[in-house]
Amino acid sequence: MAEQALTAVPAADGRAAAPAGPAARPLLPAAADGVELVARFFRALGDPARLRLLEFLLPAEHTVSECVAHIGLSQGRVSVHLACLADCGYVQVRRSGRFAWYTVADPRVADLVLLARSLAADNAAALADCVRIGPDPAQRP
Repeated sequence: MAEQALTAVPAADGRAAAPAGPAARPLLPAAADGVELVARFFRALGDPARLRLLEFLLPAEHTVSECVAHIGLSQGRVSVHLACLADCGYVQVRRSGRFAWYTVADPRVADLVLLARSLAADNAAALADCVRIGPDPAQRP
């Protein structure tokens, strides 16, 4: 059976609201633990180093050494970030001899990263002025 597209009806304040119509369904799981799972999904992407690694891995698989050279962090830090991404299902690892090759596990990750970049660009001023979300702790002196 073909799935109907979800349509959003603007809320009174002009923001997009939940989808409406016969095919309407909640955007987030109803159960509290389901919402926590989605929040955890986004927390895994909340580190700039992990986002840079994901972007680097989108077009092709790379070794840890290549990842280190690309993002400029220590091998230990890169390995921890790759392990987090692997544990959360964003990347998968293929072992060949003494090398581990990492690649994006799901092609939808590319769509997610591109959408996030587009939304961030469209909201750059608001994000820069946001006082509720602090700067990246790694960027602090």
